[in-house]
Amino acid sequence: MNQSQREFLDALLETASPSGFESPSQRVWVEYVSEYADEIRTDDYGNAVAVLDGNDTSVALAGHSDEIGFIVREIEDDGYIRIARIGGSDRTVSQGQHVHIHTDDGPVSGVIGQTAIHLRDPEDESVQDIDEQHVDIGVEDGDEVAKLVERGDPITFQQTVSELEGDRIAARGLDNRVGIWAAAEGFRRAAEHDPDATVYAVSTVQEEVGLQGAKMVGFDLDPDVAIATDVTHATDEPGTPGNKRTGVELGEGPAVTRGSASHPNVVAAVRDVAAEQAIDIQLEATGIRTGTDADAFYTSRSGIPSLNLGIPNRYMHTPVEMLDLADLDATAELLGQFAARAGDYEYAVDIGR
Repeated sequence: MNQSQREFLDALLETASPSGFESPSQRVWVEYVSEYADEIRTDDYGNAVAVLDGNDTSVALAGHSDEIGFIVREIEDDGYIRIARIGGSDRTVSQGQHVHIHTDDGPVSGVIGQTAIHLRDPEDESVQDIDEQHVDIGVEDGDEVAKLVERGDPITFQQTVSELEGDRIAARGLDNRVGIWAAAEGFRRAAEHDPDATVYAVSTVQEEVGLQGAKMVGFDLDPDVAIATDVTHATDEPGTPGNKRTGVELGEGPAVTRGSASHPNVVAAVRDVAAEQAIDIQLEATGIRTGTDADAFYTSRSGIPSLNLGIPNRYMHTPVEMLDLADLDATAELLGQFAARAGDYEYAVDIGR
């Protein structure tokens, strides 16, 4: 990963983009990818698409730009702010964290309060639900809060990128700014090969609240094949229960999912490209649903042959998500190489008629 690519990744990770409030992150993404695109499209909800013009075969390389977070639910008279979830925020990791409330006038700093261990009932170690937790911005009363914050303002953890050993980093919101980084980088690398196919790089919105952006984009673009790149659980850490282990490990390459949304011919094509280009991949079973934009793409219109490509991620939906940069770079390379060859494969299922 060169300096420009790493600066792009860091810019995405440092830009807050909770579901429904993705515009700042989308601007960062569009600025980067527009250098390589023949056209940039956006829709009314902020989905962004970069287009590389080619022939009638079309391939979409997609990720989602939104992250989980919180939202201001109520401002109390005593100056505390009650919150609600945006997406699947984890109540067990939220208390005691620094946060930013993103207002029209800029971020307001606060903390999600946690009663000191000395004052808590030692017989009760239960964790409060999100709607029972509060943000403290340090003011005296609700009138002071109301001068700074409005009901409906989004909230994210204050968390910068941490450099770990080797090629590993930790940050909030790797889910899924790394997916849109890979989509943009795969698009750039595909452009270097002058592909015959039309290639779309896609950065969707509102995946964390129901795959909403992918539903819009899938209907609008109707590509011949779509790859949704998202994080997937690296289950090689000691806290993973045995019945939840998938065999996916950090540092072993992107995970090609098999089952439900992942079209068998797309799986075969991507595996073929990975073998041809000596790109290490892992396999992951998703028998019912992937929980990613692939679930929306493959049911769009009359069905879009799709694949969920997973970037291994430890500690998902926490402020300390972790990945190996080698996995991320391999994901981008696989996307680029596949897009360059997308027109060489047949995606319709042969049922022997």
